[in-house]
Amino acid sequence: MVLFGVVAEDMEYSFPEMTTNYEIEIKNGRHPVIEKMLPAGSFVQNDTHLSKESRLGIITGPNMAGKSTYMRQVALITLMAQIGSFVPAESAKIGVVDKIFTRVGASDDLSMGQSTFMVEMIEVANILKNATEKSLIILDEIGRGTSTYDGLSIAWAVAEYMQDDEKCGAKTLFATHYHELTELENKLEGVKNYSVAVKEKGEDIIFLRKIVPVRNR
Repeated sequence: MVLFGVVAEDMEYSFPEMTTNYEIEIKNGRHPVIEKMLPAGSFVQNDTHLSKESRLGIITGPNMAGKSTYMRQVALITLMAQIGSFVPAESAKIGVVDKIFTRVGASDDLSMGQSTFMVEMIEVANILKNATEKSLIILDEIGRGTSTYDGLSIAWAVAEYMQDDEKCGAKTLFATHYHELTELENKLEGVKNYSVAVKEKGEDIIFLRKIVPVRNR
């Protein structure tokens, strides 16, 4: 606990409020590792709101825009709060979770005859089997290891399952390049669309690293 206190004072962490409720509320959250690698004060902070009404966040945006960093920081802040640590955020109200699941990055196991797609499907199947309403799930680019239409179908089915509070209902952040998934906000309860803000400067595109709500029309 002394070490937690030293780090908290040095990095301006705050003490989280732990609850038995479903919600996760984070104001101006930061990634505890990446912000150490950047010049002081340059890390872009982001808010997070996960509740029954917004339990599945579909996050779209270009590569290298900050989607994965944002999702990882939510998982890390939740984990840090549950082990009794201060957290890298202005404030945080964390509902206790029973498990944190992640499916991030691409990997294979050629020695076991497992392709990137097979590894991805095995990991997703494990999440679907073991996640509960009290879980936090981080999914990054599900379905990219196969054809476009097959990948979209898999991603859509996984999102529907996660959203369904009778089957799962876990708090989920789902980054994807399948923009068709944004249609789920109009079809299912508890789904919200988000994107990474960008700014045009001449012929260049600047990533603002800010996660903003997007209303699907």
